[in-house]
Amino acid sequence: MEILIVFGRLLFSSFANVFQKKLAHQGLHPFFIVMASYLVLSIICFPLLWAFDFSSLSTTFWVNIFFAALLDMAGTLFLVMSLSKTDLSIFGPLNAYKIVISMLLAMIFIDEIPSLQGFMGIGIIVVGSYFLFPPAIHTNTNRLLQLFTDRGVQYRFLSILLFSIGTLPLKNAVISGGALSTTVLWCLIGFPLAILAHTIFLKDNFTKDYPQAKNHIYHFLYLGILIFLMQYLTMIVFSKLLIAYSLALFQLGMVLQVFLGYRIFNEKHFARRLTACLVMVAGSLLVLKA
Repeated sequence: MEILIVFGRLLFSSFANVFQKKLAHQGLHPFFIVMASYLVLSIICFPLLWAFDFSSLSTTFWVNIFFAALLDMAGTLFLVMSLSKTDLSIFGPLNAYKIVISMLLAMIFIDEIPSLQGFMGIGIIVVGSYFLFPPAIHTNTNRLLQLFTDRGVQYRFLSILLFSIGTLPLKNAVISGGALSTTVLWCLIGFPLAILAHTIFLKDNFTKDYPQAKNHIYHFLYLGILIFLMQYLTMIVFSKLLIAYSLALFQLGMVLQVFLGYRIFNEKHFARRLTACLVMVAGSLLVLKA
């Protein structure tokens, strides 16, 4: 059963990224895409408020779910910004850096020094990412420098950082309140936060995006359903497995995203990026086993 839950989560997550990228290709601003997807999530979740008892939710749960929703909403903004600027077959494998960022945060805040095997795993992830970009023909720019200076990649790293930090309060919320209540309130709290972000940073952009968005109502509906299912299955995984094991299982989605980028968006360098992806998966698993 656990395997089916993880597989479903990977499937829903990958196809949600496909719809986010398709909507970004239609000229819609990433902040609008996130706000509209949270609207659909709220419509789905509002009837589910009657499925659990609010009085059983502790203060600890409310604190954790608020910060988890805040960090994940901000992470989603940068995620969609990244998808609007970079290939899905690059975006997916970069998820391996979630392990690296989590390790760096542990080193900084709790003095958790990785073993030699952990550092070897990080090195393998970096080497794998070196091959995501083909060698430049007319310039001597290092491929790693090319990767880390790409704006879409930088947005991806910011989203990974925010999601990595948000994993901790999210895990605490699930343990305290359960998978369904955590998912529902994560969606409902995220919606006003997404509206606030759109209002502050874009102001009058709504009048530009709204007419265009009406032509893609079904895409937004599918996206909202996929995100809800992905998030609910994520909560189930977090409630049953350690975070490290959960993250290890989620790495397998990178391979699917490379394939979807090739098949749906006709992205180039399929063999190169698939090989790089498999190397980065191996590095991720080496770090987690350490």
